[in-house]
Amino acid sequence: MKLFIISILMVIYCLPAAAQADTALAPVAADSAAAKNTLTLGVSYSNNANYYGQKAAIKIPYAALAATYKLKSGIYFSGLAYKLLNDSGAIVSAANAGAGIAFSMGKHFSADISYNHTFYPAYSPLLQASNPDNGSATLVYENWLSTKLTVDYAFGKTHDLFGTFGTGKQVTLGSISKKDIVTITPSVDVVAGTQRFYQAYLTEKRLRDSLLGTVIGPILGQPGGQETSTQTTTSTQFNLLSYNFKCPLAYNRAHYLVEIAYQLSVLSNRAQSNAGQANSFLSASFYYQF
Repeated sequence: MKLFIISILMVIYCLPAAAQADTALAPVAADSAAAKNTLTLGVSYSNNANYYGQKAAIKIPYAALAATYKLKSGIYFSGLAYKLLNDSGAIVSAANAGAGIAFSMGKHFSADISYNHTFYPAYSPLLQASNPDNGSATLVYENWLSTKLTVDYAFGKTHDLFGTFGTGKQVTLGSISKKDIVTITPSVDVVAGTQRFYQAYLTEKRLRDSLLGTVIGPILGQPGGQETSTQTTTSTQFNLLSYNFKCPLAYNRAHYLVEIAYQLSVLSNRAQSNAGQANSFLSASFYYQF
């Protein structure tokens, strides 16, 4: 049987992310043999929620279960369930359902169009909770490098537009046996977008802290955390948000993949969440394809 590598398609954006936002951990199989219907199941852990390289005011480690059913036509359906590990309440902290289609556009080009909706509980601590709906379109150019351009439209209580341009290359490190491959896929991408979601996040955070009896500090670096007209205007402008450097190390076999990934995100001075700072994210995932 031919060996194929299970790849992960990010559909967002629920938890950061890629989308980017790692919010969407929807795996889709890339079979080197003839196209067929496939079911991929996965489990993932991350030390913090990641939304286009940004993070919430508090650390949010989580575990997620993912499932994707892909038809040989390229149409796929995905579902995810998240458990925030610092949430002692419900068993499921958020859930996501989506659908999309992946298709070839020639020898080097392919594309993906998808839509997903995330079900957030009231007062969710996640940055993107105000925008539960996400439409995404991705164009990929495969040659020596894999280069992609993704446009995401997130909407709900507010609405935001994001653009991600990135490139990377999968490198084969070798094999442990005759039926496996060890790969590393370093990549870099740049994210730009609007930030209305962050203003909504601050509003929800103040309300959540008030209900919990938490002392509210100057979130925006001003007494009482008051917003200014400048910050409100910045949230509606399309600005550079982050530079993201990713390095996934994967062990691949015919039907499953084990991956450990590290991401370093450097936020631009235009980012409203910890502008100019660097964030680190570490995740571990296992995917099995039928």
